[in-house]
Amino acid sequence: MPGVVEQAAVPAGEAGAGLPPGAAGVSIKDVPRPGQPADRAGGAPAGRGADAVPRRGARWRWGPVAVAAAAVALTVLGVLAFCAFGGTAAASPGRAPGTAVVVASFNFPESELLAAIYALALMQAGIPARLQLGLGPRELVQPAVAQGLVDVVPEYLGTALVSLEPGAGVATSDPVAVRHELVRALARWKVQVLQPAAAQDQDGLVVTGATAARLRLRTVSDLGPLAPQMVLGGAPECAQRPSCLPGLRRVYGLEFARFVPLDTEQERIDALGQGVVDVVVTGTAGGYLASGDLVLLADDRQLQPAGNIVPVVHAGAVERYGARLAGALDAVSARLTTSDLIYLNRRVTVAGHNVLAEARTWLERQGILPEPG
Repeated sequence: MPGVVEQAAVPAGEAGAGLPPGAAGVSIKDVPRPGQPADRAGGAPAGRGADAVPRRGARWRWGPVAVAAAAVALTVLGVLAFCAFGGTAAASPGRAPGTAVVVASFNFPESELLAAIYALALMQAGIPARLQLGLGPRELVQPAVAQGLVDVVPEYLGTALVSLEPGAGVATSDPVAVRHELVRALARWKVQVLQPAAAQDQDGLVVTGATAARLRLRTVSDLGPLAPQMVLGGAPECAQRPSCLPGLRRVYGLEFARFVPLDTEQERIDALGQGVVDVVVTGTAGGYLASGDLVLLADDRQLQPAGNIVPVVHAGAVERYGARLAGALDAVSARLTTSDLIYLNRRVTVAGHNVLAEARTWLERQGILPEPG
């Protein structure tokens, strides 16, 4: 595989133009192995999202130019969101054959890992790829792929569908039915849905082992009579998303005393351990769950939609590279398991390992990339 991980400015009109600060394009020429020093793409030890977004308090250290640039970029994507998801899709930018495929991630480490894995697999197949790590939450990423500003996003099957069509008339826990509906929902923006992986990650409610033992908690339903005395922590978006706080009220009847928005998984786990919150919403494949100190409550009423990882691809990239592109991405999905995801998340979010190095090592273990030497 060719050369060094480098920051790459994105030319105006190229995929990735107009994206927020922190989502600058990254051209991959070589990927560090475990133990090697690394640049921005996953080099810092991270909690969930820390590779992509400032830690608490850091946002106030941005200079006025960065704040103004962020406001402009978010305004641009807000306009795109109105166009793309308000009914009429704007024309996607045309790009010449051979233009790099832009693989974008959401703003948390698991998504960055997945984006890096899929991007490296594309490069191994001879397709040039550029990473947009930490592009933002779903509210920014979905319109970006709909407009062709980015080409590939590792999505979550049911969550993607629910965000587009909250009232979709299918059992959202059924991955086959959900994929069928997602294909239909995204077709209007010329976005294709590839084959989902067996690997799943959903939102889950987590308590400490001590809390679970003291209150005899095993399922989300067990929280019913206790919730009014408990504080819930979660991502800021949880307050509005149908499968998070509104869904907990609707499906389980849970009315928590208070909701505390916490940006990253690290912040949520820390808040739980320090007693700032009693329950947190976090990923069911999160690396912190492997420690054995936390208890994931069973979603006994199946609020959470199927969480299978699935690449969604703008048709422009398929037109440029054809079946070779889908084949390279599907080969990754065919090998990716939930156990892999938990292991990789623990390596990055708990042990602080490099995102790109871990992505490369996983691909080598699967035989998608050649072993070193």
